[in-house]
Amino acid sequence: MMRLCEMVGCDASWRLARMMMAVGAFATILDAQNRALLCHRRDGDFWWQPGGGVERGETPWQAVVREAREETGLVVRVERLIGVYCWPATGDLIFSFHCVVTGGALAADAESDERRDLRSFPLDALPPNTFAEHAERLRDAVAAICPGSHQRTPAIPTLLRTPSGPPAPEELRRAQAERREGEQYGAR
Repeated sequence: MMRLCEMVGCDASWRLARMMMAVGAFATILDAQNRALLCHRRDGDFWWQPGGGVERGETPWQAVVREAREETGLVVRVERLIGVYCWPATGDLIFSFHCVVTGGALAADAESDERRDLRSFPLDALPPNTFAEHAERLRDAVAAICPGSHQRTPAIPTLLRTPSGPPAPEELRRAQAERREGEQYGAR
């Protein structure tokens, strides 16, 4: 992407990347006990990291700050890029950031149009219905930062990865199709 920026200019290369890929940005937000903040989806029984699509005119690091505020009520600061995850077959490109809370208040009681619940979980006890790609990004984040340290200094460089499993939207589509199929058979 950087080489493309140099060749055609960042604005043009961003438009090209957006036409070719769905770009998302997600936050790893850890509390003082190193528990990960997760949202529970309204449209399916899955937990996921705060985040979502990058909108036209914003950078992935601006998008993750906006999405975290919209979904959790918290104001966050991007501490570092953890990794870039790409599924060429589906055209998904995800930026994963470690973020720290700088303000706001956790809006755990207020439901949003996308989530019905908001909770922090120990990293070794994530709900079994956490999106696989989100659990993978959380594991990568833990490896990238020093757990237990107040400073959380970087331990490993940024990851560039093509995950082996499906992206979360595909996992959600499959689960919804299975649920609809089960409801159809149950109605007979």
